[in-house]
Amino acid sequence: MTLPHQLQGRLRLPVIAAPMFLGSGLDLVIGACRAGVVGTFPALNLRTTEDFGDWLTRIDEALAEPDAHGRAPAPYGVNFVVHRTNKRIEADLEQIVKHEVPVVITSLGAAKDVVDAVHSYGGLVFHDVVNAAFASKAAEAGVDGLILVSAGSGGHSGGLNPFALISEVRRVWDGPLVLGGALSTGRDVLAAQAAGADLAYMGTRFLATEESIITEEYRKMLVEAGADDIIYTPSISTIPANFLRESIARAGLDPDHLPVPEKVDVSHVTNPHTEEPASTSSTVAPKAWRDVWSAGHSVAGIREVVPVADLVDQLEAEYTTAKGDLLALIG
Repeated sequence: MTLPHQLQGRLRLPVIAAPMFLGSGLDLVIGACRAGVVGTFPALNLRTTEDFGDWLTRIDEALAEPDAHGRAPAPYGVNFVVHRTNKRIEADLEQIVKHEVPVVITSLGAAKDVVDAVHSYGGLVFHDVVNAAFASKAAEAGVDGLILVSAGSGGHSGGLNPFALISEVRRVWDGPLVLGGALSTGRDVLAAQAAGADLAYMGTRFLATEESIITEEYRKMLVEAGADDIIYTPSISTIPANFLRESIARAGLDPDHLPVPEKVDVSHVTNPHTEEPASTSSTVAPKAWRDVWSAGHSVAGIREVVPVADLVDQLEAEYTTAKGDLLALIG
């Protein structure tokens, strides 16, 4: 297993704090990078391209200097939706190139022109996939790595077991792999590497930090929930995703009798700040993430809300202990 040279020696732990819609803010991204893991956020968390560019400027400035111990921060990344319904593709891509964003995570399509633009300044493109077919398309587009979104991931999730997904994708891809899905501890990070991944993708676990931009009620729900409190359904956003049962009920829906979407509609993802309904179907797509809150099965491992720096310390300690336990087991 090898990392792209742009990441080698830059990470304290092989972890990416996944981009979370309406969850990843400036403090979380900067805090994660300063703690030694890749911090990321969705470009569409910002209402305008101008606001997006402002965030990039502020992140660049915050990460320009080493910390008090002389350590350089880890690189940051941006989630970039490349679906044709995203009306900001060209303008946001200009900002990405202007700021030379180190890691670009593409979603809802693998676009070669985007890959070429990021490669023009030496950046990395990781693309998220849920099966081998999408992995093959991403490979053809020339991406640098694949993010495997397996069963149990927060947000838009795949339905395959992580071991099966890694095995299938390795038939068509021999490059860097990032594994996401129900990872909440440093032991899980090591397990992902043992299974064949190079990096771990952790979203829900970083939501339960003081720096995330979710509400206190949302944080409390993450701490109190178990894996059985996660519902995998296309009814909220028309694309299968994992949501907290309690938040579905509080939004006035019956978690056990959710409406069936009439069609896939990603306009609420590519144009998330519109006040108009994203669809005339019987779903509640406009409320996804705003009123109906997402989380993955990793809530099973969340017991408290902590600062992001403390979380990375905890993950590192767990990771180190797990390595020692594994060496003792195989030695």
